[in-house]
Amino acid sequence: MTQRPLPAPDIVPPRNALPVLLSIPHAGRAYPGWLIRDSVGGIGPLEALEDPLVDRLAWRALAGGIGAVIARAPRAAIDCNRAPDEIDPSVVSGAPEPASARARAGLGIIPGRTARHGHLWRRPVTRAELDRRIALAHAPYHAAIERGLDQLAIVHGGALLLDCHSMPGRRGQAELVIGDRHGTSAAPALTDAAARIARAHGWAVALNIPYAGGHVIQRHGRPADHIHALQLEIDRGCYLGADGRTPGPGFDRAARLLEQLALGLAQMIELPAIAAE
Repeated sequence: MTQRPLPAPDIVPPRNALPVLLSIPHAGRAYPGWLIRDSVGGIGPLEALEDPLVDRLAWRALAGGIGAVIARAPRAAIDCNRAPDEIDPSVVSGAPEPASARARAGLGIIPGRTARHGHLWRRPVTRAELDRRIALAHAPYHAAIERGLDQLAIVHGGALLLDCHSMPGRRGQAELVIGDRHGTSAAPALTDAAARIARAHGWAVALNIPYAGGHVIQRHGRPADHIHALQLEIDRGCYLGADGRTPGPGFDRAARLLEQLALGLAQMIELPAIAAE
């Protein structure tokens, strides 16, 4: 694939005294022409990888002064919620067989296929091209998160990362899935508080099933250092219209949820009970 620029992440500095940072890794919609040309099916299958409009769902939290790191490179080009070694060998020339189940399923650091569209790319990329994409978009994304969390922790004695995603709706599935990698990326009291806040505002909530959390919270959640990370998966049917691409009637309800979680959980970060866990 041709070596052309990818957009760096947007970094929104916090404007309040709250120890919370948002991460939005899958909302990038800036598709370079070379990426579309290398796609077997054009832009449609690539857009299917997005978490549509989750960056816009964050507007209330951002307006309230919460900081954020927002990926602008599309997930189809580089997935910031995958580790650098989660490589699908059908996508990157000469890559070893993956240890990650996600990479084996075609959802590695460069996605290779989807269940609906099959294989995405006309030809594999080189390892040099993968490294270039990591340097342009993936590494800056995680460096910004690390820097933001460390700065908040210095001021507040702790910090919380809310990693924001959306999920396809399925019969019987909760509206919101909160993941903490089964208690390893955040203090259980924070996870429980997140569920209570969401339920108090009318949301049906599940914990860790079917989404326990990906690379972002695994990498940045360090409860022993008082830095916590939760993954939030919102059912797309709760905020998108029938076309799955534009805001629906529930859009503001979902925007308020992110605001309420950020503001409500912020009050817990400096509590001794949380710091001690």
